[in-house]
Amino acid sequence: MDTITRICLNNRIFTLSFGVILLAIGFYILIKRPIDVLPKLDRPVVNIMTEVHGMVPEDVEKMITVPLEQTLNGAPGVTRVRSSSGLGLSIVYVEFEWNSDLFRNRQVVAEKLQIAAALMPKGSAPQILPNSSIMGQIQKIGFYSKGETSLEEMASIVNFDLKYRLMSVRGVAKVIVAGGAPMQVQVRVDMNKLSHYNINFFDIAEKLEAINQNTEGGFIEMGEKSPVISYRGRFDKAPELEELVVGEKNGRKVQIKDVATVSFGPSPFKTGDAGVNGKKGLTLTILKQSEADTKKTTDEVDKILKDFSKTLPEDLVVMNDLFKQSDFIDRAIHNVIDAVRDGAILVVFILLLFLASLRTTMITLIAIPLSVVITAIFFAIFNISLNTMTLGGLAVAIGALVDDAIVYMENIFRRLKLASADGKPSNQKIIATILEASSEIRNPVLIGTLIVIAVYLPLFFLEGMEGRLFMPIGIAYVVSIIASLFVAIIFTPTACYFLLPKVALKKQAKDTFLVSFLKKNAETTIRWSINHAAKVIGVLAFSVLLSIVLLMGMGTQFLPAFNEGVAQINLSLNPETGLEFSSQMGKRLENAILSVPSVKSVSRNTGRAEGDEHAEGVNTSEFLVTFKEGVSKSKEELLEEIRQAANEKVPGIQIGADQPLQHLISHMISGVNAHIAIKVYGNDIVVLGEIAQKVKSQIEGIKGVKDLMVEQLQMSKVLTIRPNHEIIKHLNIDADKIKEVVENALGGEAVTHLIQGSIRFPVVMSLKTKEGVPSLDEIREMPVFGLNQERYRLGEVATIDWEMTPNNINRENVNRRIVIKANVGERSLGEVVGDIKKELISVEEDIKQYKGYSIVVSGQFEAQEAATKKILWLSLLALAFMFFILFIHYGSIQLSAQVLIAIPMAFIGAVVFLVIANSIISVATLVGFISLGGIAARNVILLIDHYLHLVKYEGHTFGIEMIVQAGKDRLMPVLMTALCSGIALVPLIMSPNEPGKEILVPVAMVIIGGLISSTILDFVVTPAYFWLFGEKAINQILKEGK
Repeated sequence: MDTITRICLNNRIFTLSFGVILLAIGFYILIKRPIDVLPKLDRPVVNIMTEVHGMVPEDVEKMITVPLEQTLNGAPGVTRVRSSSGLGLSIVYVEFEWNSDLFRNRQVVAEKLQIAAALMPKGSAPQILPNSSIMGQIQKIGFYSKGETSLEEMASIVNFDLKYRLMSVRGVAKVIVAGGAPMQVQVRVDMNKLSHYNINFFDIAEKLEAINQNTEGGFIEMGEKSPVISYRGRFDKAPELEELVVGEKNGRKVQIKDVATVSFGPSPFKTGDAGVNGKKGLTLTILKQSEADTKKTTDEVDKILKDFSKTLPEDLVVMNDLFKQSDFIDRAIHNVIDAVRDGAILVVFILLLFLASLRTTMITLIAIPLSVVITAIFFAIFNISLNTMTLGGLAVAIGALVDDAIVYMENIFRRLKLASADGKPSNQKIIATILEASSEIRNPVLIGTLIVIAVYLPLFFLEGMEGRLFMPIGIAYVVSIIASLFVAIIFTPTACYFLLPKVALKKQAKDTFLVSFLKKNAETTIRWSINHAAKVIGVLAFSVLLSIVLLMGMGTQFLPAFNEGVAQINLSLNPETGLEFSSQMGKRLENAILSVPSVKSVSRNTGRAEGDEHAEGVNTSEFLVTFKEGVSKSKEELLEEIRQAANEKVPGIQIGADQPLQHLISHMISGVNAHIAIKVYGNDIVVLGEIAQKVKSQIEGIKGVKDLMVEQLQMSKVLTIRPNHEIIKHLNIDADKIKEVVENALGGEAVTHLIQGSIRFPVVMSLKTKEGVPSLDEIREMPVFGLNQERYRLGEVATIDWEMTPNNINRENVNRRIVIKANVGERSLGEVVGDIKKELISVEEDIKQYKGYSIVVSGQFEAQEAATKKILWLSLLALAFMFFILFIHYGSIQLSAQVLIAIPMAFIGAVVFLVIANSIISVATLVGFISLGGIAARNVILLIDHYLHLVKYEGHTFGIEMIVQAGKDRLMPVLMTALCSGIALVPLIMSPNEPGKEILVPVAMVIIGGLISSTILDFVVTPAYFWLFGEKAINQILKEGK
């Protein structure tokens, strides 16, 4: 490194030019880098959706879901398989190892689906859903009418035009439209007229499918040309279908209009509904691709919406801000950048205060922009995005970025003052002095940087979501610190050459008043600590033990709560609730939420939208609530206001209240959208329900449990039609025809399509009924035809009766399960989970009477516990690595151990700060302790290295005077580095609830508290310990000539 410094000093103009070029390139990259709120958290999950029209959940499970699960479990890299079987729908979620390649995973699933196809009914077609970001919805758009435009007209505009425009936006993975009903051509056949004309229902279906075709008939020779012969049999308009001939009676052609009505309109069968601010409307949910830039994608969507709005009817209202993840990103990134900026300003203030010189301050300050841009270049090379975590790593490091430059500058300045004692030194002497001063502190600076890398090792070995979240902080911090070392070696000596010599000449006589005052007090403190060395070490040991006890008594959680400015409310009604009543209740809750003064807008999705991969019944509703800007209330207060409004205005309902990101994080960890998920596994639906109710009763009184509810799983009525095989054999009826009557004539089946332009409308045939929905008597009278066209009633050939079947069946790792879910408020997650586990002991004893049933408590705390254990074990490894580095540097166990004592010195202050702030321990807090260990150790290295330097090179002998002198010499760099590292973080903790700062606040609190104690104790404990144990180590080093 001395060679690098020498080259840079001898080529000073080139060095400065290189710095300017780095700044230009780095700032350009910073501007162009994609920005997101969090690192890429996408768990490699492949979702499989199978739609089987009209099949009840129990049959879906047996015939579709279970074969898929059996095939997919055990596939390479699969860690968990979850599924949901609903009415006519199976969703299977295949989760893979976190670091696996998603495209390879999709290939594995595709291969397994080919095997599974042989185990499933013919015609079932499992589809691998498009790859979208698990962070999911980036925007929700609402449509409603203030005038005459109907919901169906809105749905046509959105579904057949806007949806496809939005899908063309780069970065959009999926657009889900909720509300309205899909448009279709409905052919409603009158069974009495069928009987009159002796026409079979299925003959009409076959003719529609056969005739509605376009084809080609080769070529016709016309001289030099050969035009194509084209048959155009497709219908262009719905009324044309009425003219189709489907039979004959008494020499008269029978057309469709003679036996059926043909109409064009919305489907009578709806699986979902939507509302916007209490009005019936449509919602569009935009999902992004995993690699897409959220802000750029949102901007493109808004641009299309702006242009599209100009073509809409005047009474249509478009709301593009029902939910925008980009708004949260803007606020979060703005707040973190402001914290970095304010931290840098405070660093400038500290430097000016201590150095009392603009020139010396400028020398140290150049480390910040240069280190930041070098880090940005590194991010660009390795495709690391800018987000609150990477920027947070820079915010934590911003004060430490000047540490190396301070140490270099201070030592060079001190040496130049000595060299200027006899007058202005020559140019060569200045260069030689700078080189000598740089070489003197090279090793402690380098070792300090290696120590920082060592303490961050645990973050680089974290797996799962915690690894994805916190590794970027470590990367940003370590890279920026290495960059600051690079700056100190290359640029700081060169800057010192241009700016320091004149200052050294002017200030070689004495220190500033502040520095003199501090040195005087430091000397007094050091002498006192040496005189009471044993007591000092004893008090330190007691303080560390007390701090551990205090820390163990604090509450725990996975992550600090975000302040997203948005809430997500979930409503579940009785599983037998119909869509109409569910929508009415949803609208009432919409209005109740809108009555909360802090609420800006509410959107509602009831049931399942077409193409949605969540198998939600019509009894469920999801609300996205956006709060007004400038609301000063905390997230907990706002959610509690919504709960109170819901209880007052819609009594008797149960809701879950959280925020979208928290909701997604919970779902990724446990597969359930709540902080805590108590999963009961077993086979019998009724028994699962009984156990779930016992669990709910047992834990509902626990303080801190919020939004407690049992997953809606119960037996519901279903009308079952069972063919009598003896009768149908005797009557010569094909059993498939009975199946087709139920599936097609009753349920309605698309037999062909009407194509208008680029839009395909299904042509759905069904039997006409009096009320639109067939009655029991009408079902019994449905015609069934034998092989010779004999006509029978469905009631004659099948048993029609009510049976009980599950409304929805959820499974996980080949077991059925039911979930009791809850959120947490007023207390920490760890405390509530601890109480829940105690209360469940009795329930677990009770269920031993049921063989094959078990209870598992799951949720965010699992990730927190796993991360804590891993960080603690890896921290021991990091300590061993730190000790190894220090031992290589010093060759002494005693001196290496003394450096590590800096960690408990800092630990004391960190715990005290957390206790005073009434903080909850999270993974972010542990990251703070990791950061603190490296910062604290660097300052002790500076002191111990100077002890050695005074003895080896400046003629001092071991004793009190040497220790005092070293403390006074290193007081300035130790105080400045500690103050700069700590004060740069003050802006983060001044407004802890601002978006973007939530995760960084615990990190900042730990570092600030730890630096206060470690900096003070650097001049109390370090001298005392060195006085007690350092002499032998120094003598050994001198003897070995190291």
